Amino acid sequence: MEKNKSSAWEKVEIARNPKRKTAIDYIESIFDEFIELHGDRNFRDDKAIICGLAKLGEQSFTIIAEQKGRTTKENMERNFGMPNPESYRKAIRFMKQAEKFHRPVITFVDTKGAYPGIGAEERGQGEAIAKSMFEMARLKVPVISVVIGEGSSGGALAISVANKIFMLENAIYSILSPEGYSSILWKDSSRVKEAAEKMRLTAKDLYDLKVIDTIIKEPIEMEEADFEKVSQSIQKEIQKEIHKMQKMTKEELVEQRYEKFRSISGFKINMLK
Repeated sequence: MEKNKSSAWEKVEIARNPKRKTAIDYIESIFDEFIELHGDRNFRDDKAIICGLAKLGEQSFTIIAEQKGRTTKENMERNFGMPNPESYRKAIRFMKQAEKFHRPVITFVDTKGAYPGIGAEERGQGEAIAKSMFEMARLKVPVISVVIGEGSSGGALAISVANKIFMLENAIYSILSPEGYSSILWKDSSRVKEAAEKMRLTAKDLYDLKVIDTIIKEPIEMEEADFEKVSQSIQKEIQKEIHKMQKMTKEELVEQRYEKFRSISGFKINMLK
């Protein structure tokens, strides 16, 4: 694999590349079997998030993944990977199912953000995101999140409250887009390159801040052979961490997740003071 010394903005462009591998590509490459399950049992089956059951060897998993389309038609069907509230409610449904049947949860993060449309807001977009984060925080099974592309805003955070967060080297992970950041902070959306640098949204930045736990190496331009190597790397990391977490009690898993997010970048509050 080639050396990877791109600027923050170049990382943004790579993460947004429409030819970049999607969640389904990784799921099919990493796991031996995958069965998709549908619907939030309340409104509809929103295709921006896919959920299902997977197996890797003898281990079963619950998969929750944000899915972008390849073609214009697919992107329209999947709302360009921007989830509606029913996507998060579907995710919560299968998180709870995973807990009931003692299955580890693996999430794949790849979204510009939760869909900001009027209908989504009317159906409780903010509440759905908050509820997803709340439920993830207290799940009594191992949870691993893998940031594979563009992880932006609450749309990404909603499915990444995990014990361990992996991130592909050319992915990005941030509170909002560089365009949004520059528009809000400087009232100038053209300063996106400067914004990308200041946001510290690259894998290396986030690893240094202890937001993520592992960087998965990848080339800037990924051929099929490279993709197989990257998938194998993710698979090995998942197996290694799940093996460790299966030795922990339910209470220890929840506590580990809590401590991870309380101590990010050293800003830990002593609640006893």
